[in-house]
Amino acid sequence: MNLCIGGAAGDGIETMAGILEKILQRSGFYLFSMRDFMSRIRGGHNFAQIRFSPDPVGAHADSLDILIAYDMRTYTEHQRRLKPDGLLLCDPELGISDSRMLPIPLKSLAKESGNARTIGVICIGALMKLLGLPLTTAESVLREMLSPKLLDVNLVAVRKGFDSTVQKQQLPSPKADGRLLVTGAETMALGALAGGLQFYSAYPMSPSTTLLTFFATHAEKCSLVVEQAEDEIAAINMALGASYAGAQAMVGTSGGGFSLMVEGLGFAGIAELPVVIADIQRPGPATGLPTRTEQSDLLFTCFASQGEFPRMVIAVRDAADAFYQTARALQLAKKYQIPVLVLSDQYLADSAVTIAPLDILKAAQSVSPLPPQADATGVYQRYALTESGVSPMRIPGKSDALVRIDSDEHGEGGTITEDAQVRIQMVDKRARKLEGLTNELLEPAYTGAAEPQMLLVGFGSTSAAIAEAVTLLNNRGCSIGALAFGDLYPLPQKQLTRYWKHAKAVYSVEQNATAQLAKLIRMEANLNCTDSLLKYNGRQMSVDDILTGLEAFGIGKEVPV
Repeated sequence: MNLCIGGAAGDGIETMAGILEKILQRSGFYLFSMRDFMSRIRGGHNFAQIRFSPDPVGAHADSLDILIAYDMRTYTEHQRRLKPDGLLLCDPELGISDSRMLPIPLKSLAKESGNARTIGVICIGALMKLLGLPLTTAESVLREMLSPKLLDVNLVAVRKGFDSTVQKQQLPSPKADGRLLVTGAETMALGALAGGLQFYSAYPMSPSTTLLTFFATHAEKCSLVVEQAEDEIAAINMALGASYAGAQAMVGTSGGGFSLMVEGLGFAGIAELPVVIADIQRPGPATGLPTRTEQSDLLFTCFASQGEFPRMVIAVRDAADAFYQTARALQLAKKYQIPVLVLSDQYLADSAVTIAPLDILKAAQSVSPLPPQADATGVYQRYALTESGVSPMRIPGKSDALVRIDSDEHGEGGTITEDAQVRIQMVDKRARKLEGLTNELLEPAYTGAAEPQMLLVGFGSTSAAIAEAVTLLNNRGCSIGALAFGDLYPLPQKQLTRYWKHAKAVYSVEQNATAQLAKLIRMEANLNCTDSLLKYNGRQMSVDDILTGLEAFGIGKEVPV
């Protein structure tokens, strides 16, 4: 079932959605909930969309079973998505004439409850009755989530909403007990902690600010140093200083902030300082759309900064993946002494989903460490030439060794040099890290037919929607498969080569305007996609978008349902 709650910023949409998500999770349903909001404090149009089911769900769909409209704009913008047999819940004062409408006097019931701002809780009570869910679950969640001074009036409100209507649906029995309800930002933060994070710095920039807020809230309990820097340049350099001092460090930003960090990224490359940079993407360039979503930083992160040095780029695909991949990113950065960039986006960061409990031990041990390296000459050299390209890294003040680093080219001891032969040795030494890193690569996740006639390739947060679309098409008689990339640079190619050879056509599915994944595949694997399905209006690609887009390519169009 798919429901949408819409109104203006300041109407309490976020609060209502959060309470309802918790009720549905507590009732045993799987759910996926997304947010769409404007970059303003009040007014405009915001909405939350919650998809829930007795079976796992990992993406949103366009068609709606229930539309809760706080205002006329919500009805105008979303009524076309409401199914013919769907339900419109709104106040009759809006003057809407629609056969699907269930008129409930929301404003007057809220006033009777003692607070005109309890409209959202009135709606929750009505939903409990409409869907045949017990009121006690809603009351229990309200007691947990609301402060004592707000509780009584909201308990009255939820009961009034419950009594205002009758049951309309009989939902299937849910079976998702024991699932966690989390956002992608929360699991990324938890993954960083599981991976050994000790220092986090950032300048607030949506949609990455949720990471900073989480870390700042839990810093003391987690023995974590958190620094809100004056700008992104300071943030990356603080993290590099912490890394030099022996801490596992991470910074968070979005594309505009990452632009300012690029010089620091190059410093991390030549100084061989481990650092993780989380780029929570939004549409650019410049300020772009601050509260929307996109996947347009892929090639930028792969090739940012002057010169050549090893790095890794990972896109997280869902909330659980964000946990494990962020932990892995910290360990890979430490093992190979390189910058690792983790790509997410507004959609994944802000969406809530039910997932299985997370395995902290698995996350903490996702990368095997290199064996300790002794100083071959008996004299510590920070940039000693080694077969792996990884040199012994000591912590200043923790040994008798002088730990020299330099942003200029340097010799093994860390002192500046312009010697041509040493320059070649150092470039080659750093490049050798890629040989070990290539062996660490995780192949993309595959969904679909064993030998597909058509292949989709995507990365990051579109993965669940692509997988669902593939399943639907194969159930209709298609032969289609999909590869969802997490590790992107270096690009893993075994699965790509394996499934590409069976496919008559290959389409990239991306949230950008220039098919950046298709370009990366052509660049790294010398394989050309047939075409690309692209969306770049700042709104996330849905299952319906993918099905409709593939129909335009003649895929699934003539397949019987």
